Amino acid sequence: MAQVTRVTDHGGGVWSIPVPIPDNPLGHTLVHLLDTDRGPVLIDTGWDDPTAWDTLTAGLAACGTSVSDVHGVLITHHHPDHHGLSAQVREASGAWIAMHAADAQIVRRTREADPASWLEYLEEKLTAAGAPEEHLAPLRATRASGRAGLPGRRAALPDREIVPGELLDLAGRRLRAIWTPGHTPGHVCLHLEEAHPAAGEGAHPTAGEGAHPTAGEGADRAAGRRMPGPRMPGHGRLFSGDHLLPEITPHIGLYEDPDDATVTDPLGDYLDSLERVAALAPAEVLPAHQYAFTDAPARVRALLRHHEERLAGLLALLATPLTPWRLAEAMEWNRPWELIPYGSRNIAVSEAEAHVRRLVKLGRAEAVPGSDPVMYQAI
Repeated sequence: MAQVTRVTDHGGGVWSIPVPIPDNPLGHTLVHLLDTDRGPVLIDTGWDDPTAWDTLTAGLAACGTSVSDVHGVLITHHHPDHHGLSAQVREASGAWIAMHAADAQIVRRTREADPASWLEYLEEKLTAAGAPEEHLAPLRATRASGRAGLPGRRAALPDREIVPGELLDLAGRRLRAIWTPGHTPGHVCLHLEEAHPAAGEGAHPTAGEGAHPTAGEGADRAAGRRMPGPRMPGHGRLFSGDHLLPEITPHIGLYEDPDDATVTDPLGDYLDSLERVAALAPAEVLPAHQYAFTDAPARVRALLRHHEERLAGLLALLATPLTPWRLAEAMEWNRPWELIPYGSRNIAVSEAEAHVRRLVKLGRAEAVPGSDPVMYQAI
């Protein structure tokens, strides 16, 4: 039985395809298809999984094209729910893959990394953060077994670099790269600097393989033409990846690199990037999760308030010196700490450390001299 996939036609040669993420509460990644005069270009590709691949290919058929027609792949960031299927798309179509240099370096490093060395690095990081012995023991056991593996070893190396501020080489389209670090060092949003179809018109779901809103539109799509549609005021559309989501606050953790001791400030990067996106004032945001939305500046204001409130809450907790691990245990998450899975606790501690680094940089917290593992306190 043929796979049936619901896609959304956003008008103006833009579609979205919900590609499932296995065993993940996010549910799916919204892979966007952008029509160009040289053929369709994908923005992200989805998780490397057979069901995800079948869904993506069925979704492309529902948009009136196929994976073999794909001309290029633009990756907002290197995470596997965005970049996972890129290699398979390139193999099936000969498409180029483009990514920001900072995330391309992470892909390269991960492909070449020694898993045992990475486990040793993670163990050292967690030890310094105050992780208890029962959390460290499985890392030591895995490293000693010699059976360690790293996710992302099969991720595709990109062929092209996405250069911030520049228009991408897409025939017949004006798509500009906006560097938005924070969620990853090389995260980019992509700003479609074109008149935008009116909200609610030309943006409707399509069900099934090969289905189209109208026969006429399908014929124009096959011929590579874009329906003009009604227009509305605004500054184009923004493909926002994970940087700006309608209801979710993206994870902001440390940028990890065993060979680079630079003290980074991912949360500061993210907050600055939010301001950059708000200044664009796009008429519509097309994120990689959940759903399209309008009023990006309002969403940015809400996220800035959220992080300011969270930093204030952490300062209150740091009235008593705490390690990053103890701080993470005390922070508010979407479930109680005892219900957070093992791997997610590592992510939570990384997020706690990113927030502490921001407080230290702002002069509102400091490391307790001589503490081992390191503890932080409010100033």
